Amino acid sequence: MVFIKELKRRNPLLFWFGLFNLAVAVVCLVLMPFETMHILGVNRWLKPFKFYASVGIMSLTMAWLFYYLNNKRAVRNCSIIIVIAMFVENSLIIMQAIRGTTSHFNVSEAFNGAVFSTMGIFIVIFIITCIVVCILFFRQKEFAIPRAYVWGIRLGLLFFITFSLEGGLMLSILRHTVGGPDGGPGFPLTNWSKEHGDLRIAHFLGIHSLQVLPLLGYYVAKTAKQLITYSVIYFVIVSALLAQALVGQPLIKY
Repeated sequence: MVFIKELKRRNPLLFWFGLFNLAVAVVCLVLMPFETMHILGVNRWLKPFKFYASVGIMSLTMAWLFYYLNNKRAVRNCSIIIVIAMFVENSLIIMQAIRGTTSHFNVSEAFNGAVFSTMGIFIVIFIITCIVVCILFFRQKEFAIPRAYVWGIRLGLLFFITFSLEGGLMLSILRHTVGGPDGGPGFPLTNWSKEHGDLRIAHFLGIHSLQVLPLLGYYVAKTAKQLITYSVIYFVIVSALLAQALVGQPLIKY
């Protein structure tokens, strides 16, 4: 309870936006057992669930981390942009699910193409905003927190941005599956392909470095050097999973 109060105090806008996204994710989860419509072989509420949950976690994480920046005007502006960009992004995703069609890589008709293009514009705005935040953390020299924690935040943001840009790779082939079409047998909940390479695996683990590396910096690493070492190992593992996907190999061979 103390943690939640502190999170709300640090950044009320991102706090409430994060809770909103998690609430929608819960609604999607509740709807799944009662849904008969499938999109690319999976329950139509699965994708909105994953995106709303992910954006909710990201927003709450940013709400916590932004507190350490001295430039409060930049923090306020970046918070507003993140909320607007991700609200539009997720709204379009759930709208397409309601319509019974895909949101990403869907250029089957003019309207779907316009939706996908709009999503692309707002995700670019979001990534640029995250780059600005990352630069602010690298440029600021004085922090009232341990250096390992600072470097966990810095590298967490840097890896988050790097693997967010992996979306451009998916865009270039208009799918997330390598060696086969999107859809087909997938792992529970994540729906990562069991038969082909899936670019979403590295994307998922890479963007959640935003949570993993700061936690390592706060709870595990004793020095900045240790944190950097852990980060390099994490980066190598995620990059290896990306390489595995690029050659068309699934996460686990059956």
